[in-house]
Amino acid sequence: MLIAGMIVGLLIYSVFRVLIGGFYTVKPDERAALTSFGRAVRLGDATVTATDQTIPDEEKARYQYPVLKVIGPGGPYFKWPWQRVHKVSISTQAVQITWDPSKTQNTIEAVTKDNLTTGVNGQLRYRISENNLYPYLFGVTSPLEHVMGFFVSVLRERIANFQDPKGADLLAAATEEGDPGNASGTAVELSEGVSINDLRKNLPLLNQYMEQQCEGTVLRYGIELDAALITEIDPPPEVDRALSAINSTRNQVAADISTARADAEQQITMSKRAVDIATNNAEAEIAPLQELASTLTQVKSEGGSGALKAYLRNMRLPLLERTRRIIESSSNGAV
Repeated sequence: MLIAGMIVGLLIYSVFRVLIGGFYTVKPDERAALTSFGRAVRLGDATVTATDQTIPDEEKARYQYPVLKVIGPGGPYFKWPWQRVHKVSISTQAVQITWDPSKTQNTIEAVTKDNLTTGVNGQLRYRISENNLYPYLFGVTSPLEHVMGFFVSVLRERIANFQDPKGADLLAAATEEGDPGNASGTAVELSEGVSINDLRKNLPLLNQYMEQQCEGTVLRYGIELDAALITEIDPPPEVDRALSAINSTRNQVAADISTARADAEQQITMSKRAVDIATNNAEAEIAPLQELASTLTQVKSEGGSGALKAYLRNMRLPLLERTRRIIESSSNGAV
């Protein structure tokens, strides 16, 4: 009887354990996947095809993960005791780029192209891909840690090679359009940009580049990068003070150059106007003479020498009326 009671009690406990522990629900911002005896429940033989251009062709075969049967929000659902439920939140989450489970740090250090050490801070917004849950759940032990390591590596490489695109365009224009003899000197002047200043001015370009490079994290780790927000480029205090002095000097030089150019343009404009005025006065003096020459030529061509002499005599009459003294010379030179 004792053994029979124990067997009945075990059966009753097993039934209640299966009934009570076998039901589960999924929240609206969650998705779930089941494993039976440790193997994930899949949708046939379907796999996620690697189409991302940021992943090399030789690595794409490595990331052909199976497509899981995803359980949507709702319930209650039932599972057998040999099955296990894996729930993940698919809502957008934010994490500081300084996050590292193995150590505590306040900033990410990176070296620029001119060998200056700077601190970088920012934030990542991400969400778990519902269409590729396998790598997140079963691909690696800590997918977010892998994503952060990948992101920081790409970020440091970009900072080490970053060049202001506007400065590069100016350099190319100066080399193509400038005097060949002075092109090298202009190139040296334009290439003396401070990389930290270039990074600070082009944070949107840096963020855009990081988002493009991290598109492959969906295929590799099942995490979709929503946005990369690099908000601060902070060098050490001594470097920052030196940069402030450099920027102040450059601003002063730029202001002096602008003032000199304005004065030169004003002088050039005034000189052009003086030339225009002198030209107009000369043309005003020449115009009557040209008109008189044209009239005399026309009179001679139409009436001959007699008409020309008569015209000159008539033109002298008004002058004779206003004269006070007339001096006449003879043919032998006596007055």
